[in-house]
Amino acid sequence: MKLLPSLKEKKRYITFEVLADEKISQNEAYNAVELNSKRYLGSLGMAKAGFLPMNIWKNNRGIIKVSNKEIDNMKASLPLIKNINNKNVIVRSLTVSGLLNKAKSYI
Repeated sequence: MKLLPSLKEKKRYITFEVLADEKISQNEAYNAVELNSKRYLGSLGMAKAGFLPMNIWKNNRGIIKVSNKEIDNMKASLPLIKNINNKNVIVRSLTVSGLLNKAKSYI
């Protein structure tokens, strides 16, 4: 039995950028975002957010998929990342979109 569209969880795509002196790999960035978000939101908050890193990474920019109700909390957790593998970084969110193709246009 299929879910009605009104009962499905709505999603948003957050495009973020990692500012660093060196190039950061996709795995390093997504692991740091997930670890820091889990530290900030907790396990229950991560479950509510429906955090899912998308396999899209280019020029130190990436996309994560989250629930539309937890966008503010997820965006608040991104600037708290200060180090990725002992490299000083600044992580900032660029845009929030409901369409993946629109989010890809910011990468």
